[in-house]
Amino acid sequence: MPFGRRRGRIDRTLRERGVPPEPQHRERDVEETTGPYDESDVPEDGTPRVDLGALRLPALAGTELRVDLNQQQKVVGATLRYGDSVLQVSAFAAPRATGIWDDVRTELARSASGQGGRLQEADGPFGPELSGTVVVTPPAQPGGPPPKPVRRPARFLGVDGPRWFLRGMISGPAAESPEAAAVLEDVFRRIVVVRGTQPMPVREQLPLTLPPQAAEQLARQQQAAGQQQAGRPGRPATPPEPTA
Repeated sequence: MPFGRRRGRIDRTLRERGVPPEPQHRERDVEETTGPYDESDVPEDGTPRVDLGALRLPALAGTELRVDLNQQQKVVGATLRYGDSVLQVSAFAAPRATGIWDDVRTELARSASGQGGRLQEADGPFGPELSGTVVVTPPAQPGGPPPKPVRRPARFLGVDGPRWFLRGMISGPAAESPEAAAVLEDVFRRIVVVRGTQPMPVREQLPLTLPPQAAEQLARQQQAAGQQQAGRPGRPATPPEPTA
């Protein structure tokens, strides 16, 4: 992470404590905070954003946003697709005065190595990042053989903000081609993180919610699925995940 950006994050943390930043850093703070953004420094850039609670994700032309739900139909993550590449994002609570990306990078690299992948540190547009390969198991196909793990290219981006940490994983062609990655990097840069004021354990994921329209869509799908299941005993129905 460039020095100017790190300085800007520290200055905002000091302001939270009531300590004014040093005058010589005020102009740099404005110039170097180029995203991702805290809710306290969102620019008036005209970017439409989808409100998922702790994350406000930019809705850029050509991108598709899909929310990830668990079995309890709670939002646990978000994925943005552009062409054949995807960006998965999540945000976590972090200490007030220090970041966690340095430690997280070490853990991600160690975990990938233990599973047969390989991630190396590199300098990226947001500072230090990880790039290389990870091993994943594709979803099983109905009636097909058990899927085998495959090695895929991946990049991990990270930004330490005031009391939050934002992580992104790029996979697909954008993980290897700077040209293909440009749009998803721009998406990541325009993300806004809403930390909230509630105390949270460090590294706990910040809560995500569905926008009202998507929540209503999911409720209708669940109701229709329940009616279908009631009419056809023994055939469970799984509602599709909503897109926002």
